[in-house]
Formats: sequence, structure tokens, C-alpha cells
Amino acid sequence: MIGEAPGAKEDLEGSPFIGRAGKVLDELLNHINLSREDIFITNMVKCRPPKNRDPFKSEILQCNTFLDQQIAYINPKLIITLGKFAFKKFFPIQSMSDNRGAPQKWNDLMIFPVYHPAAALYNPNLKTKMLSDFEQIQNILNEVVLDNKLKQINLL
Repeated sequence: MIGEAPGAKEDLEGSPFIGRAGKVLDELLNHINLSREDIFITNMVKCRPPKNRDPFKSEILQCNTFLDQQIAYINPKLIITLGKFAFKKFFPIQSMSDNRGAPQKWNDLMIFPVYHPAAALYNPNLKTKMLSDFEQIQNILNEVVLDNKLKQINLL
């Protein structure tokens, strides 16, 4: 999962999504029987922007190499983008809100855009959509596991 940038608490502790938005994320993960131990969470920008403003394009570009290295090292089958900034990394001219909840191929990866968990803090009506999106994540993960098992059988 890729978010935007650390908040104040995340920046202090060095862990992503441990503030209020993190509690929403934990609830969404629990809804599909996942925990933080099952996934890797990072951010586009590795340091908190001043006054918690949106990251500037230059800041995103400065951290881009590090994020690319994280992705290459982890070699995920699925990347869940949390919000527009993470989505724009992969699809810079598309709208995240128009593509939310729809898996898309990017190179050899599956990208699944969802609203940033903080969005539910400001607009509680989004929570239902987010729960539905996370149910789709569970289905995608089940397909990936089944696909990997089939590939293993074919290799034997």
C-alpha cells in the first residue's frame, strides 16, 4: 500500500498510518481479515511536508527513486494506492476518483486505487465505498494466490 506522506505522529514515530487515518486503515484491513503484518505500507514522500500540506511535485520526485527501490525489492503482485498522489505515480493523467475501485495493469503490476483512509474522517459517507473497495482487494488477493498455486502445479 502506498499513501501520500507521513502525518505528524507518523513522522515522529517513523511508522506509516499510525494516526487517525491509520485507525481507519486498520478497520478496513480487519474487514477483509488482513492485518498490518500481512502487507507493506509506505508513502510517496518519506518526510512530513510542513503544516501537513500536500506534497509538492518536487518532493515527490525527490523520493521517487527510494519508492521505486522499495517496489523492486518487495516485488508485489498488487499495489493499493491510497489517494490521488499515489495513484498519479502510475497514471499521471488519469483521475483517481474516476478510477477508484477498478484494478488496472501497470507494467507487470496490478494497481488498485482507493480513497485515502483520511477521506473517511472528513466524509463519513465514503466509508461504505471504502469497505466495498477493500472487499474487492480481498477477491484480487484470492485470485493472485490461486494463480500462484496453479503456476506451481504447472512447474512440477
